Amino acid sequence: MIGVAVVGTGFGQKVHIPAFQAHHNTKIVAVYHRDIHKAKTIAETHNIPYAGDNLAEILALPTVEAVSISTPPFLHYEMAKQVLQAGKHLLLEKPITLNANEAKELYQLAKNQDVIATVDFEFRFVPEWQFFAQLLADNYVGNIRLIKIDWLGSSRADTSRPWNWYSSKEKGGGALGSLGSHAFDYINWLFGSVHKLNAHLTTAISERVNPATGELQAVDTDDTCLLSLELVNGTPCQVSISAVVHAERTHWIEVYGDKGTLVLGSKNQKDYIHGFQVWGSQSGEPLKEIEVPQQFLFPQHYDDGRICAFLRVVDEWVKGITNHQEITPSLKEGVYSQLLMDLCHESHETGSWVNVPSLGEFLD
Repeated sequence: MIGVAVVGTGFGQKVHIPAFQAHHNTKIVAVYHRDIHKAKTIAETHNIPYAGDNLAEILALPTVEAVSISTPPFLHYEMAKQVLQAGKHLLLEKPITLNANEAKELYQLAKNQDVIATVDFEFRFVPEWQFFAQLLADNYVGNIRLIKIDWLGSSRADTSRPWNWYSSKEKGGGALGSLGSHAFDYINWLFGSVHKLNAHLTTAISERVNPATGELQAVDTDDTCLLSLELVNGTPCQVSISAVVHAERTHWIEVYGDKGTLVLGSKNQKDYIHGFQVWGSQSGEPLKEIEVPQQFLFPQHYDDGRICAFLRVVDEWVKGITNHQEITPSLKEGVYSQLLMDLCHESHETGSWVNVPSLGEFLD
């Protein structure tokens, strides 16, 4: 059994803790919260032997072999660095850092320390997405001529939702960080790397009430992103992301090729993992749903779909640790996602297209 410390207890309590407790080869041996009383309550609730408010003390425990981090993004770099310097395996939520240079440093540190580090890019592990990837690999659509991605939700649409770290650029907030980080990873996975990009970022809700002061505070993060990408192979890709709209089609990918069309989509606003379907058509035929083969389906159902997908991420990580072999996604994929986000900000600020270096060039 691999002894895991859980750092970050919002998403950590909802997803990380249940998944690690369900996995046959992981045992949660410690939990971290900056408030020791909350740490102890969480530990008691989930029957975790050690609770701490000091990460260094947790990392010094001989039972801790691996650490998952799901704190807000502005805490990731320093915490992940501490974990890697202690020689512990790392599972990190996205966006992995606040900029690509920090991400690159973590990637190189993990390599130097010879530990297995992964990022929770869970869409790679969703049954419908895996089937969609296979159909693309099997040349279902032929040569791809256009990719269209819409990721539209209302999680931030309520103007009374209070100001928090998500409202602050320097803390890693915004729709580009929370959703674009995933989109850039799965574009790279499904279609290949990006040659150049153009980004326009907007903020529909520019002020929110700070719960600590009761005063309105400025929001300096994006809540809607319009992105145009040209892939290395020349394929155009259009991406629309918003966290402030009420849309029936919440997450939709359309791929148009010279042989056919593939669509992957979900209308499930409450659960961003469950509810996907795959449709396809060839030679001008109408779109028809394609049933996902049994081998892709989740072996066990959890009401919160994030647990189902995260368990598969954990499983890959555990295999990597056990076999001492780098896995995908690793921090390398996290670096690439972060690099594309950085370049989106540059494009938005300059109002121009920006060329994207290859990941190899950037990591050299």
